[in-house]
Amino acid sequence: MTRMYYDTDVSPQAILERKVAVLGFGSQGHAHALNLKDSGIQVRVGLRPGSPSWDRAEAQGLTVGTIPDVVQWADVVMVLLPDTVQPRVYTEAIEPHLREGQTLMFAHGFNIHYGTIRPPAFVDVSMVAPKAPGHRVRELFTQGAGTPALLAVHQDASGQARDVALAYAWGIGCTRAGVLETTFKEETETDLFGEQTVLCGGVTALIKAAFETLVEAGYQPELAYFETLHELKLIVDLLYRGGLTYMRYSVSDTAEYGDYKVGPRIIDEHVRQTMREVLQAIQDGSFAREWIEENAKGRPWFNQKRREEARHPIEAVGRRLRRMMPFLDPVEVDPERWEI
Repeated sequence: MTRMYYDTDVSPQAILERKVAVLGFGSQGHAHALNLKDSGIQVRVGLRPGSPSWDRAEAQGLTVGTIPDVVQWADVVMVLLPDTVQPRVYTEAIEPHLREGQTLMFAHGFNIHYGTIRPPAFVDVSMVAPKAPGHRVRELFTQGAGTPALLAVHQDASGQARDVALAYAWGIGCTRAGVLETTFKEETETDLFGEQTVLCGGVTALIKAAFETLVEAGYQPELAYFETLHELKLIVDLLYRGGLTYMRYSVSDTAEYGDYKVGPRIIDEHVRQTMREVLQAIQDGSFAREWIEENAKGRPWFNQKRREEARHPIEAVGRRLRRMMPFLDPVEVDPERWEI
C-alpha cells in the first residue's frame, strides 16, 4: 500500500538550514513563499525586473531580487513559473548560476519529463506538487491545516534530495495533510490526463453540451444553468468528502437510479477509447510538442479559443445570475487580460 508522509516523518532542519529561492509570485509562488517565510525559513522571491508582482511581494514582507541574483544566493531553487516559460528562463537566468550542492525543485514535472529542461548532474532535482490551487495552499496553511502533495526525486546528487524535498513540503504545510511519493513521469502524465479528461476538458464540455441540449429543447437558460453548472458544486463537495458511495447515499434514489442507468450511456466505450488516445498522446509526448509549438507561434489558436469560450451563452447567463447571489462572492475575469 502506498505510504503517506506526515509532519512526524520529516526532519524540518533539512530546510531550516537552507536558503530557498521561489521563482515566480503567481498562484503557487505567493503561497509557497509566504508559507515558507511563516515556517521560519530564509526565502527570497525571484522575478524579472519590472514585474508587476515585485511590489506586491515586497508589500507582504518578502525579499525580492532578480532571478539570477536569488539563484546565486539560494541553496534550494523552486521554479514556479508557467510551464511554457520555464525552459527559456532556465537557459538564460538559472542554469548559468547553478552550483554543486544546490537543489532544483519544481511543482510539476512537465519540463523535466519531456526533456525541455536538462539539469546538470551536480544538482539535486526534486518535486513537491500541492494538489490544490495556490490560494487554497495559502488559505489552509493560515488556518493551521494543509493540502496534500505529491513528492518525487528525479536526480539525487547529494544523497539528501528526498529529505530536503520532504522538509520543503513541511515548510509549505503539505505534510500536515499528507505527502504521497511518486515519479516525475507518473505525476506529469496523470496530471495532464486528469486535467484534460475530467477536471477541465471533460467537465466543461459535459456542462456546455448539457446546457445547450436543454436550451435547444426550449427550456429557460437560467434553469439550464442551475441544473448543469450551479449544482455541480453540491455534488463535488459530496464526492470530495466521501467518494462515489457517499454522493449516492446523499442524493435521492431517483438521482441514484439515473446515475446507474444513464451514466454509462453518456460515458460509453467511444469515450473510453478517446480517453485511451488522449493518454497515448500524453505518454508519447505529442501533446507536449503540440503545446510547445503553439506557444512558439504566439498562441494564436489558444488565445482565440479563450475568447470564444468566454462568450459562450452559459457564461452570459451565469454572470447575470451570480450577480444576483452576492453570497457566492462571485468573480469576473476579462479574457483579454485574464485578470480577476
